[in-house]
Amino acid sequence: MNTSILDCVVEQLKDMPENLQQQVLEYARALAGSKIQGVPGQQLLRFAGAVPTDDIHLMREAIEQGCEQVDTSEW
Repeated sequence: MNTSILDCVVEQLKDMPENLQQQVLEYARALAGSKIQGVPGQQLLRFAGAVPTDDIHLMREAIEQGCEQVDTSEW
């Protein structure tokens, strides 16, 4: 499939009402203005072990129980 992402987005926009097209434009502008920058992993090593193992297990369980479900009636 040689269709570029830009072409796919344009095709989707053509079928949208103008108010939704405006929302897409605003979102694209916000993304373009945000400079996502990371830091080298070496700088993050000081945080290793900062969260207790028991808390990590509780977070993992909560994610597995609550985040892997789809509520089809939500929207």
